[in-house]
Amino acid sequence: MLNPLTKLLLLGGLGLCLAAGVAAMESGASGSAGPTVCSIPHEDSAAPAGRAVPGRPDLSGYTRLGQASFYARRFANRLMADGRKMDPLGDNAASRTLPLGSTARIINVRTGQSAVVSIEDRGPYVRGRIVDLSPATARKIGLTHHMGVADVKVAPISVQLPDGSVKPGSGWRRASCRVYKS
Repeated sequence: MLNPLTKLLLLGGLGLCLAAGVAAMESGASGSAGPTVCSIPHEDSAAPAGRAVPGRPDLSGYTRLGQASFYARRFANRLMADGRKMDPLGDNAASRTLPLGSTARIINVRTGQSAVVSIEDRGPYVRGRIVDLSPATARKIGLTHHMGVADVKVAPISVQLPDGSVKPGSGWRRASCRVYKS
């Protein structure tokens, strides 16, 4: 259930995006303050995006910036939050805030390589990391075992809502983000 302020912001169509440290993340500088947010405005309007609250589902559909890591080998074939086994060759991922069953485009900020994943698990639980990828997906976006982590954009394509419906996210079309500093 959305609180009244969130409803007002979603319906307001202000076309703003609150983001802290996006410029630093885009330029490859270190020391950003964790995940940040940008949005792809729709034709008429775009609601402002706030920070994702860990432990709460992020139903906004906005692109988020942060770091990606990948599942260690020991997690292969272990059960994920959705009840399926983790497939190291599949396109599965873990997110703390995107609802299970959502799909997202993961874009490596440095290389521009991208892959589409299905959110099937919870995690990562390390500050600044916003997604854990299967080893196969990590390779697709240029994330190697030796690198450990990479700066990525997580652009939801479809967001699974609590009532069972699906909402299109900012990644459903391949437009570039308009990013505003807060």
